[in-house]
Amino acid sequence: MIRSRQPEDAAGSLLEVDAGVLGEVRPEGSATGTTIEVHQLFAKVPARRSFLRTASTEWSHAADVFTRAALAHPRVAFSLMHGSRRAHDLPAVDAWADRIEAIFGRSVGQRLIAVEAEDGDLRVAGFIGRPEADMASPRLQHLLVRGRPIRDRSLAHAIQEAYRGTMLTGRHPMVFLRIDLPADQVDVNVHPAKSEVRFREPSRLYRLLLSAARTALLDADLSTALKPPSLPGGGPSAGPASLPTFRPFGGPERSAGLGQATLSQRAFSPPEAAPPVAQAVPASIQPASPIASRTAASHDVVPSQSPPREYAVQMHDRYLVVQTADGIEVIDQHALHERLLFEKLRTQVASDGLEIQGMLVPEPVELSSAEAALLLEHAAALATAGVTVESFSGSTVLVSSKPALAADTPAAVIVEEILGRLEAAASPSTETIVEEVLHSLACRAAIKAGNRLSQAEVDTLVRDRHLAASSHCPHGRPTTLTLTSRELDRQFRRT
Repeated sequence: MIRSRQPEDAAGSLLEVDAGVLGEVRPEGSATGTTIEVHQLFAKVPARRSFLRTASTEWSHAADVFTRAALAHPRVAFSLMHGSRRAHDLPAVDAWADRIEAIFGRSVGQRLIAVEAEDGDLRVAGFIGRPEADMASPRLQHLLVRGRPIRDRSLAHAIQEAYRGTMLTGRHPMVFLRIDLPADQVDVNVHPAKSEVRFREPSRLYRLLLSAARTALLDADLSTALKPPSLPGGGPSAGPASLPTFRPFGGPERSAGLGQATLSQRAFSPPEAAPPVAQAVPASIQPASPIASRTAASHDVVPSQSPPREYAVQMHDRYLVVQTADGIEVIDQHALHERLLFEKLRTQVASDGLEIQGMLVPEPVELSSAEAALLLEHAAALATAGVTVESFSGSTVLVSSKPALAADTPAAVIVEEILGRLEAAASPSTETIVEEVLHSLACRAAIKAGNRLSQAEVDTLVRDRHLAASSHCPHGRPTTLTLTSRELDRQFRRT
């Protein structure tokens, strides 16, 4: 049913279409504008109902269509209702940046860089995200060609190339770009859904887009403000000299025995002298990332009463080299620690013992309607992994709890990681979702490449490696490489 009225007309018009059969156009009183209503969508084809997904999934698809249409036409007001709830109420705006911020939230709008370039009859304009605002998936990449939302691998590659050297491999920038070119330079009839197009001069457009994005990045101030960690007492840091350093024996009370060593956000100082062989080592080693309160999430180890039999050293602040009875082992410190943390978390979830940090004031996270629907659809599975989300208003969700391992990680960061993994998985089960969340938490909390460890930390991590159930990290990278004495002798031609 279509109702439409021009501003200068005294009355509007009504057209009814029943299963593809056009009715007569008749006059009807209506407001200025056009309204399209769809009822009984499956009345003539009931078999298609069986192909529908869950209500939340179908809603996310509808919201995605709404988002693309609203982005393409900022001067048109849009409203989106979900049942009795108004998910979006977007007024008409002149500035595209205002429409982007209205849909995706202020946190996205404040991290965009303006882009504008042209080459003859080709013109590119819009916004790209700052490198530190990278995403786990390309879900916030929107390209419009002559006002039509499209997907194009070549243009996506050009954007990714522009960020080379400023963004980690596997991460994706935010992109909101409009491409204007003559109609005879693009063929829009190469895809049934019109979501893919073919350009007459694709290499020319590739170069323009690459140059425009790279120039915008070079001209922008990409310096990131450093937020020093808080001191244990909660006060602000007085400067680099006041950054807390790791005390392998739980702080000043090292003489009291083996305390639970805590490694919160800190600056790694040069390694201390190696402790005497007869000295005990800490009970656990904690993750070296901006995630505090991880004592319970570290890998518990029964202290050894005997001196360590294996000597290990750290190389290049990322590898540990261990002398063993059969040769040497080279350990990736991040991969091994990630595996140990992941197994610890998985064991806690299986035994309902996962430590969860309830939030006194829930953190709101602004999302698109499709993202909010996807997140809420899997809310029960996320709660099993310690992340509690609930609908708030519009497309904003509230995060009211998160694992203790991620107590100091902003809710928006956790949600962004989860959304990236959910979108990459096809119809994930509860078990898969929980595993993916635990992967993300373990990866963020683990010691990173580039973190310098004290000898006590090195010894603890080396000793704990035998507790790992797999020789690979959750992402599939090996944690340890072995070179036997026989192989060494052969390389040096001793045999």
